[in-house]
Amino acid sequence: MSHATTWGLGDYPRMAGHLLPAAAKTVHMAAIKADERVLDIATGTGNAALLAARRGAEVTGVDFEPALLSLARSRAEDESLAIDWRVADMTQLPLPDCCADVAISVFGVMYAPDHQAVAAEMARVVRSGGRVALTAWLPGSFMPALGHVLAPLLPPPPAGSEPPSLWGDPQYLHGLLAANALVVSHDQTAHLEMALPDAGSATSLLIETAGHLVAERARLTREGRWQQLRQAVAGLVDESAKPTPDGLLIRLDYRVTIAERR
Repeated sequence: MSHATTWGLGDYPRMAGHLLPAAAKTVHMAAIKADERVLDIATGTGNAALLAARRGAEVTGVDFEPALLSLARSRAEDESLAIDWRVADMTQLPLPDCCADVAISVFGVMYAPDHQAVAAEMARVVRSGGRVALTAWLPGSFMPALGHVLAPLLPPPPAGSEPPSLWGDPQYLHGLLAANALVVSHDQTAHLEMALPDAGSATSLLIETAGHLVAERARLTREGRWQQLRQAVAGLVDESAKPTPDGLLIRLDYRVTIAERR
């Protein structure tokens, strides 16, 4: 299937495989039970949606990238899991009010340019007494640092957009959610580690799985700056990775936040 956004350009499923432990932790902390109605927003390749469905939940997975949803659908079919997959923008969900017991998003809604709009939409679709479970990178951790070193080489973000890592800042996030009748009951920091054979492999993974970087390759090559991008990523890997007998580990720190709809 052809892609509709840059998320479908790179080999994102490889990165999604590394991120699976964070989805498992989020689903566990959300305490999803059988027969609950679960909405996975910005589901990507379906990590959290499949985990929730395995618990017996009634799951809807939403994403604006059809190519990723196609992969998620195939994964569900392989396990005979009935999941409702929908192509939609996270700020305009094609779903009725109060339709979900739990809304979950693992490294998803944090990328919405308008944080207030997506927070309001989550509050709209979750029933009173229902739960929201969100996972985001910690400010200052590896993934936000990667965005920082690459920013000079990439197009500017949309006007008025806010940094994704703000979703990992408890003071900011608690205020954003409270303004939308979502009261935080628990949050917890955690980390996962990507094991890779060497720095070159790590650099290639980080570039090749990021569609927004792949999308800029032709332009940066014409400008003679593609190698500058590779060097920027390699420099962060060298600075951050931990050597092991088998290669190296890159630590990715994140926060899981659970809130209740009041």
